[in-house]
Amino acid sequence: MSIKLDQKKICVTGGAGFLGRYVVKQLKQKNAQVFVPRSQPYDLREKARIKEMFDYFHPEIVIHLAGVVGGIGANRENPGKFFYDNAVMGIELIEEARKRNIEKFVCLGTICAYPKFTPVPFKEENLWDGYPEETNAPYGLAKKILLTQLQGYRKQYGLNGIYLLLVNIYGPQDNFDLNSSHVIPALIRKFVEAKHSSRNQVVLWGTGSPSREFLYVEDAARAIVLATEKYNEADPVNIGAGFEITIKDLAEIIRDEVGFQGEIVWDDRKPDGQPRRMLDVSNAKKMFGFQSQVDFKQGLKKTISWYLSWLKANPVQTEHEAI
Repeated sequence: MSIKLDQKKICVTGGAGFLGRYVVKQLKQKNAQVFVPRSQPYDLREKARIKEMFDYFHPEIVIHLAGVVGGIGANRENPGKFFYDNAVMGIELIEEARKRNIEKFVCLGTICAYPKFTPVPFKEENLWDGYPEETNAPYGLAKKILLTQLQGYRKQYGLNGIYLLLVNIYGPQDNFDLNSSHVIPALIRKFVEAKHSSRNQVVLWGTGSPSREFLYVEDAARAIVLATEKYNEADPVNIGAGFEITIKDLAEIIRDEVGFQGEIVWDDRKPDGQPRRMLDVSNAKKMFGFQSQVDFKQGLKKTISWYLSWLKANPVQTEHEAI
């Protein structure tokens, strides 16, 4: 059964973030009434603040995008924080949604939840076949337990909760802070800074051999909105673009697009992370008609162009360590 979003009261946690802004925009285009709780006054790690949020807005649908995220370095430095903050936010939100008998709860999971060694492309049925890659495990497991909670609540309480497993996203307005960014914005920034400072090399973490899958942020937002409208089942669904690229090839494409003429040096003392990542995205197409539309190289061009424009207005003065 499809849900009409026109005039629906929808709470989007993380709605002021990178992905959230695009989701909110698309929901408003469908005439939904959207509320975005900010960390002040609504700290979603605190049960009392969550209750206050529900009392204030009375949502019919919750789309839970909020999370504490980062690249390999941030995950290694903050395993406890990444586990606790992501787990407690989701657990308490789902519990309050259950108590309020809301119409639907949409929860964003992560590709990091998959086992370290998963047959490629990753199928939803393989999600519980092993332990996640170690550097991402606290984050991945914290998000993964929310799937168990939603499935249990559906069975016991009838809560219509769905769970979407999302690959790494990228695009304009991404996070370019090297302390917390993911690989694409980090690479763009590294090459741009190296070009502007006339350096002859850029040092990057690992060997460059792992593969990753990336989804343009507007496509990701469209998938979430489509699933909110059309998907109402207990099984998790992969959301991605259905292709993989090695970090080495990715770095070379970004280097060329930026126009950096120097050498790439790989620091193999640093971790690579999971060896390969690519999702089987056939269920998203079958269940609610989602298929990615933005060509990867075109998406990179748009992202780089946005960052260069942003940089003119916000010049970066400091150098950073290699990613």
